[in-house]
Amino acid sequence: MKHQPTPPIAVEELTRRQQQVLAAVQEQGFVTIEALARQFDVSAQTVRRDIITLEKAHFLQRFHGGAGLRDSSVRLGYAQKQVIAVEGKERIGQAVADLIPDGASVFLDVGSTVEAVARALLDKRGLQIFTCSAAVAMLFTEHPNIEVFLTGGLLRGANGSLVGNVTVEQISLFKVDFSVVSFAGFDSDGTPMDFDLQKIAVRQAGLDHSRHAVAVVDSSKFDCTAVMRLAPLSAFQTLVTDAEPPEHLRRAFGEAGVACVVAGA
Repeated sequence: MKHQPTPPIAVEELTRRQQQVLAAVQEQGFVTIEALARQFDVSAQTVRRDIITLEKAHFLQRFHGGAGLRDSSVRLGYAQKQVIAVEGKERIGQAVADLIPDGASVFLDVGSTVEAVARALLDKRGLQIFTCSAAVAMLFTEHPNIEVFLTGGLLRGANGSLVGNVTVEQISLFKVDFSVVSFAGFDSDGTPMDFDLQKIAVRQAGLDHSRHAVAVVDSSKFDCTAVMRLAPLSAFQTLVTDAEPPEHLRRAFGEAGVACVVAGA
């Protein structure tokens, strides 16, 4: 009898930590086992088992001491990220859209959660959208009631992110009503954290040149951290998420004066 291959694992079948390992690889391109073990406070062997599972499912590729994106699957990696916490991201998108009135000017960051916000904004009228994401800009192409400015810059990653000095300089020309920014996780004191220095610079420019900064993070980020601080929590006026945050984050949000909106609650 001919052996039947094991069916691939769907993203939603992965454990929460495995999804977070995958997200870290997609964000950075390559991560070491040592760094992942520190991030998740588990043994190197535990991380190694997660990486083996993810490689067998064709989500990433094992390398000596770590894991990276498969050579032929950068676009697939982005597609996989799109189906993690889909319902939660859609709720976040609608909650942010409820905060933004017709006629507002809005800076939109990159990432699947921000794209959910962009889709929720399609019913608005008279918006001026400024974005460093080619993927976000394309969502508005058939909506004449919304004006879109796509920054220049170096194209980086499968999600159409634009980065570099040109991107930062063009964002600094504007002062928008709202900025919508995502990030990878939190430090122990609640400070937003991320991995990519160039993307952080773009996000900081978006925060600095807006009147009301909105953070968007799905609940899978609550127990994630990263290697660089994005900005103090007080740089944001509102944080929108899809589930009640843990007590230490709630406390940090309150101390920083950040209004926490749990979408759909």
